[in-house]
Amino acid sequence: MAGEQSTSSGPTPYEVHEPGVLLHGTRADLAVGDLLVAGRESNYEAGRIMNHVYVTATLDAAAWGAEMAPGDGPPRIYLVEPTGEIEDDPNVTDKKLPGNPTRSYRTREPVRVVGELEGWTGHTAEQLQAMKDGLADLRRRGAAVIFD
Repeated sequence: MAGEQSTSSGPTPYEVHEPGVLLHGTRADLAVGDLLVAGRESNYEAGRIMNHVYVTATLDAAAWGAEMAPGDGPPRIYLVEPTGEIEDDPNVTDKKLPGNPTRSYRTREPVRVVGELEGWTGHTAEQLQAMKDGLADLRRRGAAVIFD
């Protein structure tokens, strides 16, 4: 089942899923041809409306997006293609990981769904809780800044 949790350690950080393929993680139920557009709620900060659409070339980053997304639906990862230019995600490249090893990008232009990735394995319950705890700690310290 897509997004099903397992006892494995989850996706490998920084590993490109497939050369030339971009991914987007969400809980939205989308179809091929649908457009993802800016102006939606952040996966990492409730109530924050984003000015960009975020995509990645790594399964790890896409899984985090899907698993952290708001909503009741199952986490999903879509194969996507931007309709305009993309740029490195400054939230990762400038703040945490110089050189963009997560292959995370953003765009103000719509992103088209071209397929859904089935059968992927997400992060463990422990990894998800650690991410949630880390984000809560950043918010408590006033350090949860998203450059959007």
